[in-house]
Amino acid sequence: MLDPRKLHLLRELARRGTISAVAEAVTFTPSAVSQQLSALEKEAGVPLLERTGRTVTLTPAGRLLVEHSHAVLEQLERAAAALAATRGGPTGPLRIGAFPTAARVLLPPALTGLTGAHPGLEPMVAEIDPADVSAALGAGALDVALIHEYDFVPPVTDASIETEPLFSEAMYLTNRPSIPDARTDAWITERPGTLCHSMAIRACQAAGFEPRVRHHIDDFDTVLAFAAAGQGVALVPRLAATAPPPGVTLTRLLLSRRTLAAFRKGYGEHPAVRAAITAFHEAITHLRSLSISASQ
Repeated sequence: MLDPRKLHLLRELARRGTISAVAEAVTFTPSAVSQQLSALEKEAGVPLLERTGRTVTLTPAGRLLVEHSHAVLEQLERAAAALAATRGGPTGPLRIGAFPTAARVLLPPALTGLTGAHPGLEPMVAEIDPADVSAALGAGALDVALIHEYDFVPPVTDASIETEPLFSEAMYLTNRPSIPDARTDAWITERPGTLCHSMAIRACQAAGFEPRVRHHIDDFDTVLAFAAAGQGVALVPRLAATAPPPGVTLTRLLLSRRTLAAFRKGYGEHPAVRAAITAFHEAITHLRSLSISASQ
C-alpha cells in the first residue's frame, strides 16, 4: 500500500526540484525527506528517483506516480473536507494568502464578514505573489489564496490546484493615451519574476516594442507616486487606481486582471475554505461601488 504522505513528498519533489527545497517547505530535515522517499520506492517496488551525486531526478516511473498522486491526494482532501463538515461550523486557524492589492482592498471587508459569521475561525493572512501560491498550498502552508491572472500571461497554478473566479477588473495606463504612445518613455514595472512584470513586458511587446524599464516597484501606491513625479509610465489595475494622486491621468485599456480563489483540489468544500470564499464574494459588492477618475 502506498503511503499518501510519502506521495505528497514525491509530488513536492517534482514541483520544487530538490530534496532540500522539499524539506524546507514541509519543515522536515533533508535526511527525513530522503528516508521517506526511499521507503516509498520500496512500497512501489520500482525505482522512483535517479541519484547522481547530490542531484535527484524522477525516473519515468516516478513521473507516472506523480501523475496518479494528484487524483489520490484530491480524494483525500475531499474526505477531509467531508469529515470537517460533520463537526459543525468552521473553527480554528484559516491560513489565507493574498497579493497586496487584494489584501488591502478586498480582505478587510471580507474578514469582517467572515469573522462576524464564524467567530470560531481565526483567519491568518500572508502576502504572497500568485506565482508562489501553488507551492504554498501544496505544502500546506496556506488553506486558500487570492491570486490574479493577466492577459498575455499564462496561469501559474499547477495540476494540484483548483480555482474559483471572483471578479475581473480593467487595467489602466498612466499619463499616456495608449501603450504605443509610451514607446519612448521610461517604464515602472514590478520585480522580474512577478506576474505583473510579465504582463507589462508582454503588453509592450504586443504593441511592437521592448519597454525601457527604469524602476522595479511592487507597491502600486508607490508606482503611482513615481508616475506623478514624472519617473515613468506604468500599467495599474483598477483596485490600485481608485484615488490616483495629482499629476496622474489614467486611460482604460482593453486589458484585464482576473482575481480568483485558489485551493488544493478536493479542498474547496471544506467548511472553513467555503466560508472564506463566500466572504470574498460578498465583499465584491463593496468593490463594485469604487470609482476611478480616468480618460475613456
